[in-house]
Amino acid sequence: MAMARSKQISLIDTPYYHCVSRCVRRAFLCGEDKATGISYEHRRAWVEDKLLALSQTFAIDVCAYAVMSNHTHLVLFVNQTLAKSWTTHEVVTRWHQLFKGTLITQQYLRGDELIEPLQKIVEETATIYRQRLMDISWFMRILNEDIARQANAEDNCTGHFWEGRFKSQALLDEAALAACMAYVDLNPVRAKIAATPETSNHTSIQQRIKAAIKGKQPKKLQPFVGNPRENMPIGLPFELNDYIQLVELTGRCIREDKRGYIENNLPNILQRLNINAENWLILTTQFKECFHGAVGNVDALADFCMHQHIKRRHNVSCCQKLFA
Repeated sequence: MAMARSKQISLIDTPYYHCVSRCVRRAFLCGEDKATGISYEHRRAWVEDKLLALSQTFAIDVCAYAVMSNHTHLVLFVNQTLAKSWTTHEVVTRWHQLFKGTLITQQYLRGDELIEPLQKIVEETATIYRQRLMDISWFMRILNEDIARQANAEDNCTGHFWEGRFKSQALLDEAALAACMAYVDLNPVRAKIAATPETSNHTSIQQRIKAAIKGKQPKKLQPFVGNPRENMPIGLPFELNDYIQLVELTGRCIREDKRGYIENNLPNILQRLNINAENWLILTTQFKECFHGAVGNVDALADFCMHQHIKRRHNVSCCQKLFA
């Protein structure tokens, strides 16, 4: 039985989540259908463009993504601090970028003078909108519905395009976050549709490498802000160069013609997170197979299960082994 979404997302424990959406039809999301010879490659850009556009409206940052032939992988960060800092006007404006809103919110944005009861309704409505704008379910719903409509129109058909629910995993600590991001970024390399991270189109790692060459970070992805410290800005708690080097080395190791470990070139990020090279390769090639729920060290997993009133800790043995 699928776990209720409320049991999978707990912002008390972590703002980071790994989300996967999969197609239900034989027809691909992207790529080429070998049975018909029809190419759907252009749909990768649909997903990428919509994903990054939504991140500019929602209080949800994109940390990593990979658009595959029949599924998508995303690592998302819920920025509660940002959402709570928005004024009522900014919240309503952002929501109207997605939907028409109500007649009263339309009047509010036009600058019409509202009597006190109507102004109160606007404030109450904005409270609802604010919550939705930092809700992963709303984010994924809008992303997937838009892609489904475009694909159905192109395929000249109706019906479900995605599985009924996207899958979500809570990433409870830095080790789980780093492993999951690398797993997502290396999806095309493992699937043999790209030889290297920098040539894997429609992925976050390609965007990060292109920007890094120019000494920058992509504006529409959550930035790397370095190792944890006091008064730390919001961002990924790693060094950008360490992470890119880590993904590159890992990509070399998981290719069939270059099996091996990366102990001789162990990047600082693995040393700080205390993950050995052998476990790292398992995590970055078998993350979805190893874990089917929240991921992190045993203590973080216990706290998550307590807060969510989950009696059985499904991943405890794998977490204990791989994050030890």
